[in-house]
Amino acid sequence: MPSSAPSQRQLRVGEQVRHAIAQALQRGELNDEALANTVISVSEVRMSPDLKIATAYVSPLGTADKETVVAALNRHARFLRGRITPALRQMKYMPELRFRVDDSFDNFNKIDQLLKSPEVARDLKDDDQNEGEN
Repeated sequence: MPSSAPSQRQLRVGEQVRHAIAQALQRGELNDEALANTVISVSEVRMSPDLKIATAYVSPLGTADKETVVAALNRHARFLRGRITPALRQMKYMPELRFRVDDSFDNFNKIDQLLKSPEVARDLKDDDQNEGEN
């Protein structure tokens, strides 16, 4: 049964692609109104098993409309692919870039809010008291 976890090679190449994309975005080479005054954090790049597709998870900072920023990045994916090619020259095939909104920070925030809710705090307090009695 094949494992669904990424291989070490996928993880290593994904990190190289993430770094290359982040550098290209940092240089400000994309001229798009949707990307103006927006800092884009590339939190993760997941590679397909054949390393031909790179899905970059990004968090646009300084804008409320994340979907518009991701759509702009997807429009410029071919341009970015060309800009990161020198940094990834060891690869046999240059991966196709796809961009998605990274909502993991939102999920962390929701979990944090749940843990701070009165109901959970009460339950955690009860657990701490029960452990102290044992």
